Amino acid sequence: MSKSVVILTGAGISKESGLDTFRDADGIWAKVRLEDVATPEAFQRDPNRVHAFYNHRRDGLMHSNVQPNAAHRALARLEAEWPGDVLLVTQNIDDLHERSGSSKLLHMHGELLKARCLACDAVMEWRSDMSGQSECLHCGAPGGLRVDVVWFGEMPYHMERIYHALANCDLFISIGTSGSVYPAAGFVEEVRRYGRPSAQTVELNLEPSDGASLFHDCIHGPASEVVPAYVEELLETR
Repeated sequence: MSKSVVILTGAGISKESGLDTFRDADGIWAKVRLEDVATPEAFQRDPNRVHAFYNHRRDGLMHSNVQPNAAHRALARLEAEWPGDVLLVTQNIDDLHERSGSSKLLHMHGELLKARCLACDAVMEWRSDMSGQSECLHCGAPGGLRVDVVWFGEMPYHMERIYHALANCDLFISIGTSGSVYPAAGFVEEVRRYGRPSAQTVELNLEPSDGASLFHDCIHGPASEVVPAYVEELLETR
């Protein structure tokens, strides 16, 4: 039986593509309070400020200089060439995995280039600025759109599918994540405690995460270097 692989990616994999991380010293939360732009209460209190924050991030993601890097491409290659199941779970709200060719992908924190209507709950592609006057493309209601991103205090997406995959995988790889944001920070422990006894866990990160000691193996360095090298070795020894 071919081995099943689950991969978790965080902001560290996209940093080398020009996107800010959240918890680094110069990251997003060092520049703006998450309570002001990333909670349902913030949106109720000042929707214009929240829209402006995500409009700025959307513009940055769509800049021509922001492109998938070697780590994104290596994971797409792994999906294409691995003989077993590969599931990519990302905390990132960018579309760099899709642009690199990954298709077996779950965005547990939503997607920056999508909008959700609070009136009809429809989700739609959205690449332009959003405002309090924007109309839903499905029901036509004005003023009820928000970015389809999971805010603090909200439940991440796809959790049932993710936990099922973790319980049945043979290899769990965590890439570019701080290991401090739950529930994703608990995935390695989920595999080791409730998964297959033979399941292996690997961290590929710029530096040790908060949960590095929970992994069987850790490889540290820039994602664009360590991820392609690890994928190459994995494919050679499959």
